[in-house]
Amino acid sequence: MNRPAWIIIGLLALVSAILLLRNNRTESRGFCLPLPDLNNFMMPKPTISLPYPAPPTPEAWSKLPPADRLANIHSRVKPLLVEEMRKQGFKLGAPAFLRGFKEDRELELWLQTTQGWERFRNYPIAALSGSLGPKLREGDGQTPEGFYAVNSSLMNANSKYHLAMNIGYPNAWDIQHQRTGSYIMIHGGNVSIGCLAMTDPVIEELYLIVEAALAAGQSEVPVHLFPARMTNERMKAAESEAAVSFWKELQPVYEAFEATHLPPAVTVVGGVYRVQK
Repeated sequence: MNRPAWIIIGLLALVSAILLLRNNRTESRGFCLPLPDLNNFMMPKPTISLPYPAPPTPEAWSKLPPADRLANIHSRVKPLLVEEMRKQGFKLGAPAFLRGFKEDRELELWLQTTQGWERFRNYPIAALSGSLGPKLREGDGQTPEGFYAVNSSLMNANSKYHLAMNIGYPNAWDIQHQRTGSYIMIHGGNVSIGCLAMTDPVIEELYLIVEAALAAGQSEVPVHLFPARMTNERMKAAESEAAVSFWKELQPVYEAFEATHLPPAVTVVGGVYRVQK
């Protein structure tokens, strides 16, 4: 890496540290802390080809009120999305299910069809932050792990990050374990601390699909966030990790979906995640 790039990364790290020490959190206003995921600079930029016209520039988008933002994506993206889904055997408005894997930086979107649940798309996560392991407290920069859900009240067309969906952190498990934090989003852009940044084109597609599923009657769209793909081999390699006991709570939920391709209902019993029978 050339010297100017290292200088930029150093300056970004310094600014991030200062802002964190000041605890100047914009999440309290409904946005993730606008600090860069420095790991993102060290990894290849994720790419995905989508068949839609490019979004407006961030400057133009920021001037649009929420209603105009929604009108924009409904006119510019939705017709092409409907056709894209039709060609692949999917329907806009079908129940949806999201699974994220921090280690692989991937977010899967599954949709219900007449043949069962099928994967519509694998999205690269442009940026997330922290290390493998759950979120513990407000300001720790960790992307959560666990089982969350997006409902209509958590959709945010007024996000500073193009569009956003609040995953509902903290959930019942987090609250029982005194985990703190707020406003953890799946949003546009490619920088974030604690959230999943998906880029503006990707969040437009995701937003429309989740919005349509909720409008069609799905009460909430589950969002399952895992540290990694929780195969027996991966779990064996994790035996020495500090979070392994927590990950063993997550593994049965991962395995339940892998076995049936039915999104499992998850409950919290005695402070432990359980697959609801």
